[in-house]
Amino acid sequence: MTICPPQLRERLEAAGQEHALAFWDRLGDEKRLALQRDLEAVDLEQMRRLHDLACADSPQRPSMVEPIPQITRGEHAQADDDARAVGEDLLREGRVAAFVVAGGQGTRLGHEGPKGTYPATPVRGCPLFQVFAEKVCALERRYGHPVPFYVMTSPSNHEATTSFFDKNENFGLDAAHLRFFSQGTMPALDQDGRLVLDAPHRLFRSPDGHGGSLRALATSGALEDMKTRGIEEIFYFQVDNPLVEMCDPMFLGYHRSTGSAFSSKSVPKRDPEEKVGVLCLSDGKPSVIEYSDLSEDLRNERDAEGRLRFRAGNIAIHIISRSFVEGITGEGAFRLPFHVARKEVPTIDSDGTPGHTPGFKFETFVFDGLPLANGVMVFEVDRETDFSPIKNREGADSPSSSRRDQTELFSTWLDAVGVDVPRGASGDSEHAIEISPLFADGIDSLRGRIDDLPQRVEGDLVLD
Repeated sequence: MTICPPQLRERLEAAGQEHALAFWDRLGDEKRLALQRDLEAVDLEQMRRLHDLACADSPQRPSMVEPIPQITRGEHAQADDDARAVGEDLLREGRVAAFVVAGGQGTRLGHEGPKGTYPATPVRGCPLFQVFAEKVCALERRYGHPVPFYVMTSPSNHEATTSFFDKNENFGLDAAHLRFFSQGTMPALDQDGRLVLDAPHRLFRSPDGHGGSLRALATSGALEDMKTRGIEEIFYFQVDNPLVEMCDPMFLGYHRSTGSAFSSKSVPKRDPEEKVGVLCLSDGKPSVIEYSDLSEDLRNERDAEGRLRFRAGNIAIHIISRSFVEGITGEGAFRLPFHVARKEVPTIDSDGTPGHTPGFKFETFVFDGLPLANGVMVFEVDRETDFSPIKNREGADSPSSSRRDQTELFSTWLDAVGVDVPRGASGDSEHAIEISPLFADGIDSLRGRIDDLPQRVEGDLVLD
């Protein structure tokens, strides 16, 4: 029979967490070892501090919030061209990696499986993972150098994600340049600061937030792998946005030429009430402020041109220097702050019966790296070209809105190269259109395929 190590019991008792051993005597040896490993991995002092944070008054809001300076694509053609040239050189030299945060499930969309397996495109219904993989393949073909692709999963979808790629032969990606690793997790606490068990032999844990992706890069060995490959810049994006311009060379170039360590894309907010985080200066430091933390006056304030002053909507597309990630994750210290989420937490009672209890989960946000970075650049782009996420089952940011936006982007490409695209009274294309990145990844490459294009779109169109 496995005896509970005295040192572990003493640590738990000193921290007021001895209840975590309540089922020890009822467990078999295998489950005792599982519980022991689980408990030994917990930083009990950190959990005490997090409970203090959870019980503290609401965090102090910044005393001064100002719009953040932005570089706007299209305002200065020569500067844009120069930036693109810098970014293209980085891609040719193999200095850039693509990194997708893909730990979520498709449950909210009524889809069974990882969100990256959701059928996203307008005609064929290609899954999100295929869209991204083909964009990476197109980059490699264009610039003549591998673009390593790192996929962060979660404990709940890791096996399903890797199996999906295996089944689909990695969508054409070279396995030597494809790496999967799982997101970290954090224990939860009940309202009294006690660790929560969701099984007699297991602590309840929840994902540690998208900021945890940076810690996972380090703990998984992916960051060291990047260093070995000569990767200097990490193109970060989230799995729900099929319009992402993969490793956008112009964005890369501005990031590099401005000396930025952490750069973010933004899109103008649709309206003052759009519930999206805003990139801004908070007490002089680059930050993202949640919609609810901006006063109504600031949300509605306009500049001399009639645009929202606080319009820089955060779309979770970043370029982060590898050296910066090393700096905030090195020597076992992770510098992003934890935030508290007050939730009902799955638990068990003294008989082992499942239930729920009010408690606290803890997560980090990747954009909390902005105020820590030595140099930040914000790049404003058009929503129509870069951002149409699939978040909700219906309405805005839904599968139907994203497929419509994909069609409209592709129809503008066809317009630009002289293909007749029939449009209805609303101005939208009458037919669904889908262009694979392997056929063309932009207007310039589409122009090079002019002999393969129809003169007029006569029905739903796929170019693959």
